[in-house]
Order: sequence, then C-alpha cells, then structure tokens
Amino acid sequence: MVNVRKKVETKSEVSNYLSCEQREIFALLMMSAGMMGAYTYILRGGVFCNAQTANIVIMSIEIGKGNIRSGLYYLIPISAYCLGALISEALPSPIKRMGFLRWDTYLIAFEMIVLLVIGFIPLSAPHNIVQVMVNFIASMQYNTFRQMEGIPMATTFCTNHVRQVGIALAKVIRKRDVSAAKRGLVHLGMICCFFFGGAVLTVACRYFAEKAIWIALLPEAVILCKLVYADLVVEHNMLGKKPSGH
Repeated sequence: MVNVRKKVETKSEVSNYLSCEQREIFALLMMSAGMMGAYTYILRGGVFCNAQTANIVIMSIEIGKGNIRSGLYYLIPISAYCLGALISEALPSPIKRMGFLRWDTYLIAFEMIVLLVIGFIPLSAPHNIVQVMVNFIASMQYNTFRQMEGIPMATTFCTNHVRQVGIALAKVIRKRDVSAAKRGLVHLGMICCFFFGGAVLTVACRYFAEKAIWIALLPEAVILCKLVYADLVVEHNMLGKKPSGH
C-alpha cells in the first residue's frame, strides 16, 4: 500500500511539470549538444561553441599578447551568443499571445533548420560562419531550457553537471543523503548523454564530413514531435504557463 502511494505521488509530481521540463527532453537536448560540440571541434576550427568561456579566455590572451585585431575577432561569437540570449528572452511573450505553440517548440524547429543548413556548408568555407551559427542556437537553447523537473540544469555544456555530481557525492558520504544521491545520478545521466552524443558524432564525421551534423537532427526530431503533441493536445490549455526557472 505504501509503495502504491509513493508511485502515485511520484507520477503526480512529474505531471506538474510541462513536457518541455521533463527528463527525456533534457536527455535528448544534452545528446544533441554533445554532437554540436564534437562537430565544431573536429570539423569547424577546433573550438567548442556551446559556451563562451573559452572565447573570452582566448580573447584576453590575444589582447594581452598585443594581437588586438585577432583578439577583438572573438567579440563576434560572444556577440552572437549574447544575441541568442536576448532573442530567447524577447520572443516567448509575443509567441505566447499567438496561442498555438510554445516558444520552446518553435526554438527546436529553428535549431533543426539551422543544423540542416550547416550540413550544406562545405568544409572549405570559413569556419567562423558555422561557429557563429552554433553559438547563436546554443545560447537560445541554454537560456530556454533551464530546469528539468525542478532541477536547475544547463543543456549545452557539462561543467555544472560535473560540479553537482561532486556535491552529491559529498552529501552521500557525509550524511547518507538518498535524495542527493538521486539528484547526482540525474546529473551523471546528463553527462553520459552528452558524452554519447559526442562519441556518435565523432564516428559520423569520418564518413559524412560536414553532413555529419545532420545526425543531431534525430534527437531534435524526437523532441519536436513530443513538444508539438504536448502543445496541440495534452497541454494546449497550459500554453500560458511558464516553465520552471523563468
């Protein structure tokens, strides 16, 4: 009887979250982000475009060396990332008033279009083009999908996930905290999804070159189907509800 009650409570807790906040969506987002990270590093200039720390560090190094022009170049990807965050903050409200689909759903559709276009850009083209495109969509994804079932989470890089695993281990060792262990396993699972996506895309790059990025369309297509179904059928009366963390 107790087990049945716990299962009902767990199901009820999960149902309180929108589809765009659920675990499988975040796992697929992490997988897709791992693919984008591997793709830009292997084929598009040896950089990671999912976050901007590296670009700021390189810019500071270049300017510190006196290479002002090459250092200032990094303002381009940084600005693209900033623009992505700005747009992802500005668009949800007008899109909500349309009453058709959520912003999250439109974003995934837009990401798929960008990834499709990237696959048509030959490797002979300047890598900066693809880098800025990935900067832009990664920023919007990071700013849009903020919490998974109440847990703050980044979907485009792993730094915080690694930190949270360390925190969970400390709590388990010191306090035998079961809830911390469960949360740590969630973050570890996200790291594994990111790792899997990067490994798969690395293999694909050997065979498909610039078109390897199209493999990232697979997890994104699953996400899009789930979100469209939720928006039009299951959660249509909740289009005005904000996801956690917004």
